[in-house]
This record gives sequence, C-alpha cells and structure tokens, in this order.
Amino acid sequence: MSYMQTYETWKAHKDLDVQLQTDLSKLDGNEEQIKDAFFAPLEFGTAGMRGVLGAGINRMNIYTVRQATEGLARLMESKGEEEKKRGVAIAYDSRRMSPEFAMESAKTLAAHGIPAYVFESLRPTPELSFAVRHLNALTGIMITASHNPAEYNGYKVYGEDGGQMPPDDAAALTDFIRAIDSPLDIAVLSDEELEKSGLLHMIGEEVDHIYLEEVKTVTVDQALISEMSKEMSLVFTPLHGTGKMLGERALKNAGFENFTLVPEQAEADSDFPTVKSPNPEDAGAFEYAEKLGKEIGADILVATDPDADRLGAAIRKSDGSYEVLTGNQIASLMVNYLLLAKKEANQLPDNAVVLKSIVSSEFPTVIAESYGAKMVDVLTGFKFIAEKIKQYEEDGSQTFQFGFEESYGYLVQPFVRDKDAIQALVLIAEVAAYYKKKGQTLYDGLVELYEEHGYYQEKTISVTMSGLTGAEKIKALMAKFRENAPTDFAGIAVTEIEDFHTQTKTFADGTNESIAMPSSNVLKYKLEDGSWIAIRPSGTEPKIKFYIGAKADTGQAVDEKVSKFEEAIHALTGE
Repeated sequence: MSYMQTYETWKAHKDLDVQLQTDLSKLDGNEEQIKDAFFAPLEFGTAGMRGVLGAGINRMNIYTVRQATEGLARLMESKGEEEKKRGVAIAYDSRRMSPEFAMESAKTLAAHGIPAYVFESLRPTPELSFAVRHLNALTGIMITASHNPAEYNGYKVYGEDGGQMPPDDAAALTDFIRAIDSPLDIAVLSDEELEKSGLLHMIGEEVDHIYLEEVKTVTVDQALISEMSKEMSLVFTPLHGTGKMLGERALKNAGFENFTLVPEQAEADSDFPTVKSPNPEDAGAFEYAEKLGKEIGADILVATDPDADRLGAAIRKSDGSYEVLTGNQIASLMVNYLLLAKKEANQLPDNAVVLKSIVSSEFPTVIAESYGAKMVDVLTGFKFIAEKIKQYEEDGSQTFQFGFEESYGYLVQPFVRDKDAIQALVLIAEVAAYYKKKGQTLYDGLVELYEEHGYYQEKTISVTMSGLTGAEKIKALMAKFRENAPTDFAGIAVTEIEDFHTQTKTFADGTNESIAMPSSNVLKYKLEDGSWIAIRPSGTEPKIKFYIGAKADTGQAVDEKVSKFEEAIHALTGE
C-alpha cells in the first residue's frame, strides 16, 4: 500500500480519534507532509520508538501506541501463560498524551488478558525500571520522549530485569509489531471493560517509598553530609518534568537542607514554556537556574530531563560564574569521589568495576584505574550496562561500582537497571559537599583531576537528516567511512579501527582481531595520541552522530585538538 493509500485509509476510518481527524484535515493538499506522516511506520529502535505527535503511521498517536503494545502482548504470549500473567508495569512522564498513551497500553494488554500495573500519576523512568523488578513484572512500558522538544512523545520497553529490552527480545518484538497489518484495527478494551476486567492495578506511593529507601544506599559518607548539609548550596530544576517529587524527597532523605527548586520550572508542564528544549545537555536549559544560583550564591546547579533519567550540572567558578559540565565531566567527578570515599572507608572491593559506553570519555577510565578499579566498555544503550551488571551478579567476577554514558546518564546502585537521575542528584550533591568541606568548588576539583591525569575533552556533532532522503544519506555516509577508511584525522594517524557492525578491530599494519560485543552499526577510530573519533547513527532519531574524544597535556592544547578534529570531520562528510 502506498503512503497516499494509507493516508486515505486513515481518512476513511469511521471511528478515528477526533483530534487525529483534525490533524489529518491539516494535511489536505500537502503531499510532502502526507508522505512524511505515512511513508513508513515509526521505527522501533534501540530504546523503543519516539516521534512527533500527530496522525500517521510515522507519528506518535493512540494507534501507533496500540500497535507497539499489541506486538508486546504477542511477544509475552509466546513465552507462555504463566509468564504472561506476570504482567506489565507502566509509567509516564509530563508530556502531551502521556497519561492517555499509558491507558491505551493497558487497554490493549487487557484484550490479551495481561495485567497492567499503572502508576497513578507521572513518575521518572528509573522508578519504572525499579517497579518492573519490584513487582516481578515480565516487562515494562515507559511513555516518554526523554529530552526531546514538546511536540514529541515516545514509548520505551523494558525487560524483566528492569533494563531496556535486550537485543533478542527487542528483535522479536519488532517482528511482532511489523506483522500487524493496520494499527487502526487492533482490539482494545473500553474504559468500562478495563475497569471491570480486574486486570488494571493502579500503583503509586507504596512503590515510591520502597524506591526512595533504596536511594538512601547511594550515600557513601553520611557524616560528611551531616556536617555540610547547611553549608553546601544547591539549585535544582526538574525542567517541568517528573524530577521534583522524588528528587526533592531524595535530597531531604539524604540529609541535604540547603537546596532550592527553580520556581518557574518546578511544576510539570507539557509545553516546557521556559526552555527551547528540556535538555540538561544544553547550556540554555540552565538560564533560570543560573539566575537563581547567582542570587543565592549556590555551589552547584542541577537539572533533570522530563523523565528524570538524565542529569546535567553547572558548577560555580571562583569568579561567581557557572560552567555547564559535560556528561563525561560529571561522570569523572562521580567516579573519582565514589572510589576515593570507598577506599578511605575500606569499602572498595578488589574486583571493583566501572562500566561505560564505547563513545564515552577515557578520562574516567584513567581515574578508575588509578584506584585499582577496572573499566569495561559496552555498546551504546544502558541495557548493555544492565546486562553486564546481571552477568557480574551471576558469575561474581566483578563488583559493580558505577555505570554511565556520555549522554548524561548515570547509575550508582543497581536496584535500578537504567540511568537514574534521582540517584545521580543525591551523589552529585555529596560530591559538591566534599569539595565544599575542602574549601574548593567542584570546578577546582575537576581541574585537579586534569592536572593529575591529563586533559580530556569530548564533543558530539549531531547531524539531523530527516525523512527517506535523510535515511539514505546516513546509510551512504556509513558506507563511505567503511569503504574508504580515513588513515588520519587532522594529521594524527589512525592506529586502530573498530567496526562494531562486523565485530572486527583492524590495526594500522592490516592485522585484525574480533570484538567480543554484539553487532552494532558503530565505527570507532583510535589515534596515536590517545584521542579517538566514533560515528554512530541514532537508534531513536533521524540523526548521525560523530563523537570526538581528545587528549592532550594542557587545556589549550586539548581545545585546539577538538577544533581540528571537528574541521576534519566536516571536511570528510561535507556537512
């Protein structure tokens, strides 16, 4: 069926949702927009699906949500009746249509006799991960578009360990979803039928309480917090998302007293009116926090994204200004403090391990190794960190200390199996208290680490290539880099090429060896000076990402390297 035929089918559907009928009418006569909305189904990527709200198979709406959930129900049925009865935990964030999508998921599951445990109001993603484990559910659904702009929403699926669904199940789920002919014809229970079915279980405070009790285990040095709780000043903004309720309570439970919420951004708001994008990776997201921070002299500013799985921070410098940190810098400060505090308390095991993604900085690696801890790289996607945690629990070979991705995701304690900004909020506050007691800022602490271990700097270049032509461009670029592999970047020789798709590492002399990781469409170039470049298409957005990791002896030298690498990448891609 062509995209125009699919469009006409939606228009002719008698019971189409009223709002989507309005959306369809706005497409009349605009073939380009019709094509974009109907040319292909919304892709189910590494972490579920994410897209613009509206009518169409390439949009987030009640029908595409039903289709994804129908596929999940069929996957659960394939595992047997007893497994199916374990049910699905469902949570949602502050975005438009999030509560509706959660209930549509429950109604679709109920049509298959599958129980749903739905949070009574918005909750962070990490609590959904926790709830899957706590309730012994077979799977979990999180309705969120993470840090995307207001017009987006999304759908993430979790496995029984609380991690994002592993590759084999994710592939099977995708097959089940694709086998569904039309999202318009999926059977769901009505609201009344769902209520009477006994399959809907509303959850809330009882899970909050148990989760927050676990968050208390994040704290390493309670005496330090008790001593500095009134001295260290923190500004916290949940950026109109889910972070306030649990974040505020977690800070209080840990003993922090001197923190202030940004009032304009404290309450949930699906329009995100004070920011262009509710993304703690963007310096602009700290505008209101910085203004408040300067007024009260805050030591640190902390922001969580709408579903509170990512955390960003800005730290005060000696002149009173604030510097927004990268995710790699935040992770470096956290790794150093955790391992130092545990070592001093004789709590650091001999087989300590830190986990990170292959596109994250090597700075935390040298820090971890300085304490005798091992750093293990995994593919991008926190589910791979979750898989390693599970492996270590089963074989006892390593003891997990911390996991992170450069994209502002961190995990301290593994009672959650996804990135957790609530845990990270409590930890970064403790790190700030540590430096405050020393008479230093977090910025001073970061400079100390650079002086000790060398200067590391990273940058991600994200290029959006939308639609069919964009997908073809991304495919062509990856092919170009594979077929004509660069021998240098900015004059610095490539010593190793890691192709995670073919699972092969190739050295400059032409020899190669296998990579013991699952296949993934990522290329990574290691350079002779310890720097590296990586290329990866996004799994959830129409983007191709170029990652730069530079290493040098001084701050100025590393800045210059990043600029030169960026120029080299633009020259190679023509973008």
